[in-house]
Amino acid sequence: MLERLERAVRLAAEPLEEPARRGLAGEELDGRVQVLLEEAKDLLSDWLDSMHGSEVSDNSIFSKLPKFWEAEFHKDMEALNVLPPDVLTRVSEYVPEIVDFVQKIVDNGYGYVSNGSVYFDTVKFANSEGHCYGKLVPAAVGDQKALQEGEGDLSVSAERLSEKRSPSDFALWKASKPGEPSWLCPWGKGRPGWHIECSAMAGTLLGASVDLHGGGFDLRFPHHDNELAQSEAYFENDCWVRYFLHTGHLTIAGCKMSKSLKNFITIKDALKKHSARQLRLAFLMHSWKDALDYSANTMESALQCEKLLNEFFLNVKDLLRAPVEVAGQFEKWEDKEMELNESFYDKKAAVHEALCDNVDTRTVLEEMRALVGQCNLYMAARKAARRRPNCALLESIAQYLTHMLQIFGVIEEESSLGFPVGGPGTSLNLEPTVMPYLQVLSEFREGVRRVAREHGVPEVLQLSDALRDDVLPELGVRFEDHEGLPTVVKLVDRDTLLREREEKKRAEEEKRRKKEEAARKRQEQEAARLAKMKVPPSEMFLSESDKYSKFDENGLPTHDTAGKELSKGQAKKLKKLFEAQEKLHKEYLQLVQNGSVP
Repeated sequence: MLERLERAVRLAAEPLEEPARRGLAGEELDGRVQVLLEEAKDLLSDWLDSMHGSEVSDNSIFSKLPKFWEAEFHKDMEALNVLPPDVLTRVSEYVPEIVDFVQKIVDNGYGYVSNGSVYFDTVKFANSEGHCYGKLVPAAVGDQKALQEGEGDLSVSAERLSEKRSPSDFALWKASKPGEPSWLCPWGKGRPGWHIECSAMAGTLLGASVDLHGGGFDLRFPHHDNELAQSEAYFENDCWVRYFLHTGHLTIAGCKMSKSLKNFITIKDALKKHSARQLRLAFLMHSWKDALDYSANTMESALQCEKLLNEFFLNVKDLLRAPVEVAGQFEKWEDKEMELNESFYDKKAAVHEALCDNVDTRTVLEEMRALVGQCNLYMAARKAARRRPNCALLESIAQYLTHMLQIFGVIEEESSLGFPVGGPGTSLNLEPTVMPYLQVLSEFREGVRRVAREHGVPEVLQLSDALRDDVLPELGVRFEDHEGLPTVVKLVDRDTLLREREEKKRAEEEKRRKKEEAARKRQEQEAARLAKMKVPPSEMFLSESDKYSKFDENGLPTHDTAGKELSKGQAKKLKKLFEAQEKLHKEYLQLVQNGSVP
């Protein structure tokens, strides 16, 4: 340990050597000291703990760091638009309840004291009428490897095993060693076991039964199985939890997150690359019980889903802004409207069924995207027919989709229709405030473009395009020009518009590159064709001495390299090639005569 520490400090101290030689101080020196502390902190922590950890006696030292990270956790949850809990429990605040909980388990005959610790008697519990141990993963009961992975050396070390009646027994209360958190209790100084914390806190607040209990897939055994056993031993029942929701793991590009693999990512890091909305869509597009892979492909799918939904909302809002007479709001439904409305009700029923089927959000999003696709086809067909779509029907569908996305937390705040403009927490209702001004600007630009076309002023048209393509996207505004139709005005997230602009530039550059490549290939092909036409038919076979040894007066081969006379079939084939080349060469001579080729 000391050798590792010395090596780490030596490497970390390098940034201090130069300022020390130069006599630097102040902010620069402070910054380099911070580098040293950052580089050596992990090894220093281990070393300091081994040297002085046993001297710690004040429990408050164990609460300061958790309070900091608890605050950070709440910030992350708020940034992801996760609703705060109704009740927040901390183990340090529930020690008296935990002690009472353990004592009752002992009184009920399912716990025993050993060397200052209290253990749960799994054998007695399993053999008691009305009880069963290992409900979630029966095959793992007694599996020392599973216990080692779940509880570590605190449960399966030789010292701990010697204190137990059975290797499967687990600690309800642990005797504390010097430097560890400790509280006084009937069994001496100690601290709660891992599993008892959850049972005591949940039992205190929720009582003898819990409807839903969440947790990661890897917590089934021993954690949740032990929770069940000790809670049912306390309440003397056989069903403390009705339903467990064991979630799949989050992986990074197919691998479990690990510092050693350097693929660890925090919520703050993820939010620098993608919005909370995009992250939530990525989670919703996967089953909660399956592993989710956070990768470029996953997030690209989420981005495409967001774009599809957002464009639909923007198109519907554009239609709703257009002035319509009262009579026009309630147009007679024709076959297309009837079909769309029937599909709307089918999709709503499918969404409800999917949610009832183990909260299948993946299917829900698929049904929602399919509904948006049908609406887009309907609007495109009406546009092609120069007829206004039924806005009332489209608005109903958009409101339903908005409502569902609000339930899923994808829409961060109250929104009458679609994604709110301006980002989460924006007090200003941006859209109705700025849209009248943008509409005036759009109409003025249309008039200017019309006059410029009539009088042949391309410079004005270029300025109008620059306003659309360069200026307005920086402000989160998109103008969509459609031949013969009014310009569509949309408020879109600025980053989205800038990303679209870059993608458009890349697409145009790729198109230009492909066009140049195609032109180059055409030139090469034309040059090769001219080179072939240039060869007189009498010379076309003379260069193939590796195939033929004798030729007639016109240059046609008569014998192969072995001196054998060619067959009639071979001669006939060569004559056809000769005649084709003769024709090509005449065309070439004609081009030369006309001056078309040098």
